[in-house]
Amino acid sequence: MLTKNSSVKTSFSGVDFSKYSSKVSEFVREFSSRANKPGYFLNWVNLPTEQLKRVDELYSMVESFRNQTGVSKLSVMGIGGSKHTVEHMLSINGLNIKGDSVDFYSDVDSTSWNRFMARLGDVKSSNYMIASKSGSTFETKDGFLRIQNMLIESYKSQGQSSEEAEKSAARHFIAVTDGNSEKSELRRTSIAQNWIGDLFIHDDVGGRFSAFDDHALFTLIWAGMKKEDMISMLKSAQEMSSQSLSDDLEINDALKEGIFWADAKLNGIDASVHQYMGSMFENTVYWHAQMQNESVKDTLKQVAKVPDAMHHSAEAHFNPDNKLVFALTVPVDNGVCRENAQSYIEALTKSYTITGAFFKEEVATSSLGLTPEAAGAMTMLRAYATVYQEIVTAIVTGKALPEVLDSVLQPHVEFYKKNLKGGVVVPGRIS
Repeated sequence: MLTKNSSVKTSFSGVDFSKYSSKVSEFVREFSSRANKPGYFLNWVNLPTEQLKRVDELYSMVESFRNQTGVSKLSVMGIGGSKHTVEHMLSINGLNIKGDSVDFYSDVDSTSWNRFMARLGDVKSSNYMIASKSGSTFETKDGFLRIQNMLIESYKSQGQSSEEAEKSAARHFIAVTDGNSEKSELRRTSIAQNWIGDLFIHDDVGGRFSAFDDHALFTLIWAGMKKEDMISMLKSAQEMSSQSLSDDLEINDALKEGIFWADAKLNGIDASVHQYMGSMFENTVYWHAQMQNESVKDTLKQVAKVPDAMHHSAEAHFNPDNKLVFALTVPVDNGVCRENAQSYIEALTKSYTITGAFFKEEVATSSLGLTPEAAGAMTMLRAYATVYQEIVTAIVTGKALPEVLDSVLQPHVEFYKKNLKGGVVVPGRIS
């Protein structure tokens, strides 16, 4: 018998869920009928269980990768879900707080490159994870080729031949890409240059849904996540997945959140707010914004961290001329700030409850972030709620759902990407 995940607790106000009770089974059936089937981009539903089988392998790979160069830093080169999910997972798990274990580069301009190099110092002081499903992502390939060229030149300056320098440079790289070399240029490169290991971006797992895919787990391990915490996080994520496919609405918080956001739209409220309280969620905001823009395809939701965001948003939020709905994700504070944190949360809760429909998520914490269980559950909850919003809206309005849900696809990004195709990316020149 399913029970609710105790690491994330939700409470709702301003929404009559009884209006939707007769359709709950239909909502869940629509979701589950597509889950884990090839071509439906819902392979993240059981990904935590699949990754539990690989935990030992991933820890061993991290150790080998670290040992073959002796460096302590990992630089992640990737964009979108290859970056934001990793930043989110590191932060909520209380890892890499000083930025000394993991760095990121995802830009194409000279100033950003110079800033990255200033942080890096010696190019040989880091290993590099190159993350791209196709292996030819414009931004990622540009950064990778620049680094590769610099490594080769650095080793040559130490007296190595070109062939020796290329082999030395290759020891600094690991690829996270499609497992099929016919589909991925990066996989072909990693094989040809004998890069370490096999890390995958799993089929039918879109970037924003990939928080439990190889690039995130590998980086968490590099940053020091204990194996028992990794296992607890993955088990909790899978537990939340099971709850999110339950037709018991008291168990299925993901569906309740999906109904919450859909209900607002159905009642003519276009603007909405989801706020996260605390510095651990700064990177969660970027990831959630990506989820919102790519899945819901709606630019009217504000996703922000509080309390600082309250200073510039409260005036608009509580103006009675503006109709909004609100959500607030808050840590369960057991530390020295507990009393004042609770007062702040209570003030926001009361204010938002009076102003409009509202739900609050309370997530269990450790001293530096969330508990592993809460990290897994909250992350999976966000993915499910996003997709359920589309399903609920369509079924309630009688709109036919597409074979592959719009919320897991992103066809419109090709509008700008097509103008980059055909170009060649080389160090010093992009044409």
